[in-house]
Amino acid sequence: MDLQDGRSLTASPDESEAARDFDIVTRTQAVADIAAGHALAVDRDAVFPADAIAAAKRNGLMALLVPRALGGAGASMHVVADVCYTLGQACASTAMIIAMHQAALACVVRHAGTSAWHRDFLARVAKENLLLASSTTEGSGGGNVRSSVAPLVREGGRLAFARAATVMSYGAEADGIVTTARRDADASATDQALVVFLKDDYKLTPTGGWDTLGMRGTSSAGFALAAEASEAQILPVGYDKIHPQTMVPISHLSWAATWTGIAAAAVSRAQGFVRTAARRANGVMPPGAQRCTEAVAELHSLRGVVAAMITRYEAIKDDTRALTALETQAALNLFKVDVSERAVDVVMLAMRACGLAGYRNDSDFALGRHLRDVLSSPVMVHNERIRANIASTALMSGVPASLS
Repeated sequence: MDLQDGRSLTASPDESEAARDFDIVTRTQAVADIAAGHALAVDRDAVFPADAIAAAKRNGLMALLVPRALGGAGASMHVVADVCYTLGQACASTAMIIAMHQAALACVVRHAGTSAWHRDFLARVAKENLLLASSTTEGSGGGNVRSSVAPLVREGGRLAFARAATVMSYGAEADGIVTTARRDADASATDQALVVFLKDDYKLTPTGGWDTLGMRGTSSAGFALAAEASEAQILPVGYDKIHPQTMVPISHLSWAATWTGIAAAAVSRAQGFVRTAARRANGVMPPGAQRCTEAVAELHSLRGVVAAMITRYEAIKDDTRALTALETQAALNLFKVDVSERAVDVVMLAMRACGLAGYRNDSDFALGRHLRDVLSSPVMVHNERIRANIASTALMSGVPASLS
């Protein structure tokens, strides 16, 4: 079966939601069509995919995870992943922006509790189609998101915050920022809070650019962030709980769906090249046909791995104990490592199937952009950091006694 005949990464497990999910599929495809039309320019000029994100806002993709009671879609992770997968086939930068937005949004959705401010904020996300950025990378700490330098400063019900954000994806284009911070000046680096700042609450001063190999449209430049807001904007749950319960699973699952989408687009091009070459040679397959077959098989395997982890997450997402268990956290982190490296392998197989036609930027089967974009996956968060961080956890988690 051609990839075009089976675009969905997973099937919605709840048939009663079929009509609503179909509407999201239709809206997502409309956004993907616009994103695909601008993907080359977004990559070439390293510009934010403004047209695609505007389309995503018009089509309600910013509020996928917002509960329906607050005006959102109340979508499952299956649906969110399919959105990222579809967009990943069209424009990797657009898909990654939507994926990162969903992770930031999920933290507020899950951990707002009874906070009136955050519930009102979620309703605003749904009504005004707000785009949320995330700020967790700071100073020399690099990708260690479980350590913060900059503290929150409280006075009279207000708070002030200033940080050197070495990387903040689409920070200048976002309508709000969800950021980690040291809880106060006396707190340890790992005693973190998560805060939501709206556009009017902060000022961003550029400190660095974004001239990268791939994912160029994410506009992940560096900024000095200075904010003033109400203390009510601090989430009532500490980041030590938010990170394992929400940020890790939602980030890894939505990123994985995006990378799988890139891989799917590459395989689709490889299939097209092999068909075209075979027609021109009176049915004789080109030398790269075998690599195309391998790419199709590897893609099916990759999709299966992602779908299985989404199903596992959905089964335990409301069970905090199961979700934060060492085995689950190790599995989620190793899943990220596995998917990111598999996705690169699939795109490389597609490139080898296409040969020079895939290597050339002026070819209908060009795969340079796909390869450069997917190469971001092993370094976001760096796979070597993940392996080092979970080495002891991997040793402590038991070996399952059965396949169930």
